[in-house]
Amino acid sequence: MFLSPAILALIMVSAVISLMLVLAGGFSIQLLRLWDINSGSELQLNLERRTYLISTLLAWAFASELVSLMLFIYNAESMSGQFVGAMCATGVLNVNEWGWPTLFLKIAIFFSGTIWLALNYLDNKGFDYPLVRIKYFLLLLIIPMVFTEFYTQTRYFLEMDPDVITSCCGSLFSVEAKGVAAEVSSLSPRDALIAMYGTGLLTILTGTWYLFKKTAGLLFSLSGIAAFIAALMSIISYISLYIYEHPHHHCPFCILKSGHDYAGYSLYIPLFLATALALAAGSISLWRKIPSLNDSVEIYAPKLVYAALIFFNLFYALATWWVWQSNLTMESIWQ
Repeated sequence: MFLSPAILALIMVSAVISLMLVLAGGFSIQLLRLWDINSGSELQLNLERRTYLISTLLAWAFASELVSLMLFIYNAESMSGQFVGAMCATGVLNVNEWGWPTLFLKIAIFFSGTIWLALNYLDNKGFDYPLVRIKYFLLLLIIPMVFTEFYTQTRYFLEMDPDVITSCCGSLFSVEAKGVAAEVSSLSPRDALIAMYGTGLLTILTGTWYLFKKTAGLLFSLSGIAAFIAALMSIISYISLYIYEHPHHHCPFCILKSGHDYAGYSLYIPLFLATALALAAGSISLWRKIPSLNDSVEIYAPKLVYAALIFFNLFYALATWWVWQSNLTMESIWQ
């Protein structure tokens, strides 16, 4: 195991978050059993007061998960020089079997936490807390992911072996390799661009439709998820080639390096923010027919949709710009 301030911070953050969710989970079970908004009992009043405390704890927990995700990627990138064969974060994640599951779990928790925080914010705007059971049931579904992430991350760091010769992006993100990464890398530029700009256009259209008609919020969220996946695939199979100015370099992590002007941050940050905002908008738009929430949905859902559209458009503008300004020249993408 490597001991560094970043690793110790990541383990400590995950441990604290897990502890917070133990408390939140116990409260969630109690609330689901005993909540009665029509009751004026002391128990009900205590439950209502404690929801604000738990909500504050969870807001800090999910915000910490976002920091943890960014620190995890940064740490993997910074450790690339400590393992034989590792040239970037890909090699560090390949040191053992726990690296990639930890990263995927952190991403899933980030998006799940965004949805929970959006529902919690909306629910607190209703005088009768109509979503209280729904949001705490959802929390019970998120908690196992958090504990699993804490377990996989701990195993990942504990089982790091400096004597292991790891494989890096050249072998994983290669058209000659096998696996999902290789399949994405071998995706034709034409298909990648059709998927990215097609899902992007669908997301922009459904978002614009919602702004004018106040309907299809769920469709906007689903199209945002599709746009997120298609964008990641396009970054690997097509956009990264122009950033590296190399026709066979498909790594999604090397673009985070200073040697490539930190291009990855200009793509990933707006993409992740746009997707999170789209999920938040869709999750609260579902409840516009509840009388106590109607006004709040009418106010906040359009704001979230508008913000999501800004970041989606920013991502597509930057992705297009990185390709356009590159010195790499390839054959027509339509051949």
